[in-house]
Amino acid sequence: MLLARILAAVLLGAAALGAEGPALVEIQKVERGLRPPVLLKGDKTWTLEERMRLYRVPAVSIAVFGSGRILWAKAYGVADADSLTPATEATLFQAASVSKPVSAAAVLKKVEQGKLSLDKDVNEYLKSWKLPENEWTKKTPVTLAELLSHSAGITVHGFPGYAAGRAVPTLVQVLDGAPPANTAAIRVDSLPGKEYRYSGGGYTIAQQALIDVEGKPFP
Repeated sequence: MLLARILAAVLLGAAALGAEGPALVEIQKVERGLRPPVLLKGDKTWTLEERMRLYRVPAVSIAVFGSGRILWAKAYGVADADSLTPATEATLFQAASVSKPVSAAAVLKKVEQGKLSLDKDVNEYLKSWKLPENEWTKKTPVTLAELLSHSAGITVHGFPGYAAGRAVPTLVQVLDGAPPANTAAIRVDSLPGKEYRYSGGGYTIAQQALIDVEGKPFP
């Protein structure tokens, strides 16, 4: 019943942020044309509403960029499942891994300014915390290029987050897996540069490097 009420509000939220002309055509391609990674002959695409229903997603927000500007943005569903408050373009969502390209751009900006190098040992930039050496790092030090490309042999795939009201660890506690962090210590457990392996832990190290070099909070 709750899911039905949520989906009933999807169209309300979408209608409130309607568009006209070419933008509407592009929006409808997204709303009606979701597809698997490989679309075989005879397979059908899905609508956004169908996917939201299948995965029980109460709200979705989409922004499409092009030529350095927002081409269109639209929200679907409800920001609050109890009050059925519609989601809007201003509704806050967790950034999650969408933040990675933004963080990478920040690192590359500092490289451009000569404050960082993509190819030096990242420990040269880390001050408040150091990536512990082990048999792997002695052979091949970890670089920012490897951290940004998920090829540094770093542990911790991702982070589950912290419930409202619960203690939130410092960045150094996250790096060391120390309470109240709810993930393991971020370490090297395979040869840096050897293979691709997704690692949110690697970007956490890059975050600490930016903080130490700039002397400013990450935000």
